[in-house]
Amino acid sequence: MVIYMDTIINLLKQNARLSCKELAAMTGTSEAEVEKKIREYEQTGVIKGYSAILNDDLADKDRVTAFIEVKVTPKADCGFDDIAKTIMMYDEVESLTLMSGAFDLAVTISGTNYKEIALFVAQRLSTIDGVISTSTHFFLKRYKEKGIFIDDEETDERSFVSP
Repeated sequence: MVIYMDTIINLLKQNARLSCKELAAMTGTSEAEVEKKIREYEQTGVIKGYSAILNDDLADKDRVTAFIEVKVTPKADCGFDDIAKTIMMYDEVESLTLMSGAFDLAVTISGTNYKEIALFVAQRLSTIDGVISTSTHFFLKRYKEKGIFIDDEETDERSFVSP
């Protein structure tokens, strides 16, 4: 039976802890076929890694995360790639994306406090050759991450008035 890439990948996106046995049952294939497909995805780079989605309020209350808009002047021979490669080498950088629109690169970083992030922007990011400007936005609260609800508290419906 043919296993469509979207099926296994979508299931793993929802829950990367699913076993090959569980995935086989969900896709109607054998465990060996699922193992082979996952190994193929890992070897070809389709699957780059596995991670946990955390509730930062419970896991690390002092962690601060920021989204930084970066405007750059691309280089003639390599465009945005060299600047992106420089930025992504910093340990603080969790994600880096080339964007369309008002800014060029979107950088997500985490640190132990606001000052640490401010120093990263001032001393490292803004000093990179080709960086024109930055705009930093701090995450205040995460509600949903990769399709997973982070804050599952009960909704207080006492203030709702029915007609």
